[in-house]
Amino acid sequence: MCGRYVMARAVGDLLAEFDAELEEEVSIPPSWNVAPTDAVPIVLERLVEDAAGARQVRQLHVARWGLVPSWAKDPGIGPRMINARSESVLEKPAFRKAVKSRRCAVPADGYYEWKQGPGKSKQPYYVHPGEDHGLVFAGLYEWWKDPSIPEGEPGRWLLSTSILTADTPPPGTESTIFGKLTELHDRVPLPMDKATTQAWLDPQADDAAALVDLVRAGVKEAAADWHVESVGKDVGNVRNNGPDLIRPVEALF
Repeated sequence: MCGRYVMARAVGDLLAEFDAELEEEVSIPPSWNVAPTDAVPIVLERLVEDAAGARQVRQLHVARWGLVPSWAKDPGIGPRMINARSESVLEKPAFRKAVKSRRCAVPADGYYEWKQGPGKSKQPYYVHPGEDHGLVFAGLYEWWKDPSIPEGEPGRWLLSTSILTADTPPPGTESTIFGKLTELHDRVPLPMDKATTQAWLDPQADDAAALVDLVRAGVKEAAADWHVESVGKDVGNVRNNGPDLIRPVEALF
């Protein structure tokens, strides 16, 4: 699974990387310890009508991490929806509508996993790609209307998101990274390359099952250059934040 991650890139860098635009000005402080319910950047594409007709527009938005389905009574369900299992996303009531028409990309610099040690001890690890690029996870988004807030008032609509996951690929001869990932967790967030991101975001693509298969099929290639490094235990406290959290340290065990 993915329960904590790093997203420290500036808005301008994200707009350039994804060739996206803003619908309205946003503020996204860098975070080296993104946790459930935090505000995070997502990239999505929409069909927009204007004088020239319908056109696809790629936009950067800020969403709450932890998808809140449109039918939820309150947003409290969100923290349990930070991840969506790709194997069942087409059937699960919380995700089946979103995967058909509300797909997004979730940019990140890396993510954390914890390895269980003796007793209650755990060693945190930082999983990240090569130095020249960041990560792009396959995600879903949803809008939830707060019935307690009058129409037109700020906060009436909540935008939320979830990251797709899959079984960690078994290690093979092509790379040792998957053996290291398997030691940490049996699930992995699903990364995308540029071509897969383009297909995943297309609002006119209507074969959701094929898109999920496409993302799942590309995990080994997209993650081939990932690195796994042990980091300090301070990352375990959500109040801690800063670049020191990703500094490699000697593992406890």
